[in-house]
Amino acid sequence: MVALLQFRRCFMPSAQLYAVVFDAYGTLFDVHSAASTIERLFPGRGSQLSQLWRGKQLEYTFLRTIGERYVDFWSITESSLQYACDALMLPLDPGARHRLMQAYNELAPFAETMEVLLALRESQRHLAILSNGSPAMLRALVANAHMENLFTRVLSVDAVRQYKPAPAVYELASRCLDLPPQRIVFVSANGWDAAGAGWYGFRPYWVNRQAMPIERLDSPPRKTATTLKGLPEYLDQLEASQN
Repeated sequence: MVALLQFRRCFMPSAQLYAVVFDAYGTLFDVHSAASTIERLFPGRGSQLSQLWRGKQLEYTFLRTIGERYVDFWSITESSLQYACDALMLPLDPGARHRLMQAYNELAPFAETMEVLLALRESQRHLAILSNGSPAMLRALVANAHMENLFTRVLSVDAVRQYKPAPAVYELASRCLDLPPQRIVFVSANGWDAAGAGWYGFRPYWVNRQAMPIERLDSPPRKTATTLKGLPEYLDQLEASQN
């Protein structure tokens, strides 16, 4: 019975040509929404600590994948928080550590996230998350935002013990959804992630929220936007062009 249910969850409705796979952090959820909690603990340092924490978090995922020294994303998030506090000479006692780590499980969705996801689900599109987050972190994040019923699958890199943009991570989505890469539209606000998805063969949709220049990695996104709002129309146009 379990195997049958798993198959049904991965089934792609024949009317839809493409599945949509989302990055979570920075794409659906605002990683800097924890800055308000930081500000309460360290007045005047909320934005600065949040930026350094996120930057070091990503750096550690890259370094641990290159060095083949995998630990889960919770551990990386905690160690990068400690580094950021050390660098800014901010005292991180156990209580503050707990509050800040918990804030990462309660990140706020961007303003348009729920509206776009509901529109995509109403059209019976096949939606998934593919994230660096650990399974427990992603469960908490999705549940806190009341999104449990919106996604067919919520996939963590923990299954392959590497971080994006390692090809094995993107392969995880293609394998689980039983779709070739060219039938997956991959949505990310991280330019390097969109490039990695393009290397693998996905159709990257880059949500360039911060008006950053395109990454010079020989893998331009198929579509660039400033929010998620145009995604349903893009998918309609993409599928219409295939008919």
